[in-house]
Amino acid sequence: MRILFLNNYYYLRGGSERVLFGEMSMLREAGHEVSVFSRANQNNQASAFERYFPAEIVTDNARLSLKTIPMVKELIYSKASREGLRRVIDEFKPDVVHAHNIYGRLSTSVLDILKIRKIPTVLTLHDMKLMCPSYLMLNHGRVCEQCKGNKYYNAVISKCHKDSYAASSIYAMETWFNHLFKKYDMVKTFIAPSLFLRDKAVEFGWNAKKIIHIPNFVDRRFIIPSTMVGGYSLYLGRLSGEKGVRTLLLALKKLPAQTDLVITGDGPDRAALQEMVNENCLPAVFTGYLEGKDLEKKISGAKVIIIPSECYENAPLALLEAFAWGKPVIGANIGGIPEMIDDGLNGYLFEPGNIDDLRDKWAAFLNLSAGKADSMGRRARQKVEQAYSAESHCERLLDLYRSAIESTHA
Repeated sequence: MRILFLNNYYYLRGGSERVLFGEMSMLREAGHEVSVFSRANQNNQASAFERYFPAEIVTDNARLSLKTIPMVKELIYSKASREGLRRVIDEFKPDVVHAHNIYGRLSTSVLDILKIRKIPTVLTLHDMKLMCPSYLMLNHGRVCEQCKGNKYYNAVISKCHKDSYAASSIYAMETWFNHLFKKYDMVKTFIAPSLFLRDKAVEFGWNAKKIIHIPNFVDRRFIIPSTMVGGYSLYLGRLSGEKGVRTLLLALKKLPAQTDLVITGDGPDRAALQEMVNENCLPAVFTGYLEGKDLEKKISGAKVIIIPSECYENAPLALLEAFAWGKPVIGANIGGIPEMIDDGLNGYLFEPGNIDDLRDKWAAFLNLSAGKADSMGRRARQKVEQAYSAESHCERLLDLYRSAIESTHA
């Protein structure tokens, strides 16, 4: 089978790209021919068709003006992406296309050429973009569903994207355009990595018959679990308001002084969070962004991983990787997190944003005997093996591709 992937970026930029690269790798291992179409970017990995990638778009500090009209047009509907993909299709001749994040860079123009060529297409939902112009359903740090019913003007009124009228207007126009012209209608099936996201999309009016739940996965072959209780608690992820790191530090303040916390990652709130640690003399250490062996070492040496998100998380890869390492997870009861954690068995759930509840669950884990903590870690690893394996993910993808191909050519 020849499978063409579409994504705005072709480098490890975030969780969606990690899923993309993982899927491409395992499908190649299974004997399929795989390629990718993306936007040009100086960080991209080499690709067979990169000569057809549309030029990079730089949106930093962009303001609405006559000079930015061409850029806005590219963000909403990119003729360059449509033409580039046409050339790739002519050469690669894919049997099926698997789109990941295409909005705001490649744009839904790529769906038009796929419709014309009658190529079956599936699309993975990594965030709330089909329902929320700003991706996260957040309005200045708070969960927001004001755009329900296609009321995308609310995104502009509240400046929910980067606290900017310009950025919020562009994203609202893009979402309105795609809705008005029914750009996603040609997608055969949407893949929802969490049941939460599937149900939320249906709640917002999307066709339940077109959305299938296929969980994310971890390739456990390369992870030797370390269920031995480590020496510290660990947060790994972006350092921004919606991730709940401030709540995490306030909970740490209420725990015994010997409770050590390691914070791995980077983001816009790092300086403010470090200042908070320094002012309160908290036993927390910031490592910055880590990857590869350095990140593996940090996870392996942890007692527990904490995911204190205060936004609608989809299906955090950090949680799955923690489980694969045999580490229990204390997670906020929001979004797709509670369907991954079995409360009291392989971790604990707490009310998002509730400092005392997080402190209590954190303390409950720290007070477990080494044997009980170890058992919790073993159950975490077992859940990955049973519910989030790469083998199962690959099999379900291939079944979906075959179904899309058959229905297109029926």
